[in-house]
Amino acid sequence: MHHPAQDNPAQAARHTPLEQRNLAHVTGLFEQVLGPLDADAVDRFIAPDYIQHNQGVGQGREPLKALLRHIRAETPEAVHDVKRIFADGDHVIVHYHVRRWPRDRGWAVVDIFRLHEGMIVEHWDVVQDLPESSPNPIGPF
Repeated sequence: MHHPAQDNPAQAARHTPLEQRNLAHVTGLFEQVLGPLDADAVDRFIAPDYIQHNQGVGQGREPLKALLRHIRAETPEAVHDVKRIFADGDHVIVHYHVRRWPRDRGWAVVDIFRLHEGMIVEHWDVVQDLPESSPNPIGPF
């Protein structure tokens, strides 16, 4: 997974040590949980009293684990292609492309995570379907 903000030393130098740790933690979430759809790895990244703002998922870790197991069963080839990742204090924002199966146009997604003491404690997301055609010649990424 390519993360431009982490590859560029000048970019990394602009982050505080806290922001660098938070970026690494969220990158780990994508690499170890969301990429492989591994519900068993959730506890390493997400606090037990996790606050979820996605209206399709319940509060805490268990509903998230159930969702990941469902997604893995339904769309085992799903891809979470990170395009950019940002840190601002205790928040990390990730812009990425979800494709559920090969040749799926998928969704443009922005996740916002709030971290506390090294764990993800809160999550918001915005999801946009990618249409077959658009009046805008510039893609969403």
